[in-house]
Amino acid sequence: MKLILLVLLAVATMVAADPTGIWKADYTTPDGTARSTTFHLKAEGEKLTGKLVSAMGEAPIKDGVVKGDDISFSAVRNFNGNEFTITYTGTVSGDEIKMKAVFNEQRSMDMVAKKQSGS
Repeated sequence: MKLILLVLLAVATMVAADPTGIWKADYTTPDGTARSTTFHLKAEGEKLTGKLVSAMGEAPIKDGVVKGDDISFSAVRNFNGNEFTITYTGTVSGDEIKMKAVFNEQRSMDMVAKKQSGS
């Protein structure tokens, strides 16, 4: 019986975290502005889809990938008529995702998204 419980515990810890749900990140941009972004994520196998919503509006997630607890995706944003791509990489751990957002492969910032209740 103890062996069965140990095996079940080991299997449970090997299961990857599920990024599916609604996640909110409050963060400070490199220029010192406080911002918030909400990520609506859906994982199907290794494919990650969804959208993000921020002060700049809504954008679909592109090139979304899930590998174990790691996720990555990008989103094309438009600011003052200038289009740019933000690439996100992160690790899901329980009810949070620690992410790095990279803007046009030049600037980056770290953020933590918290899973919203009911998602």
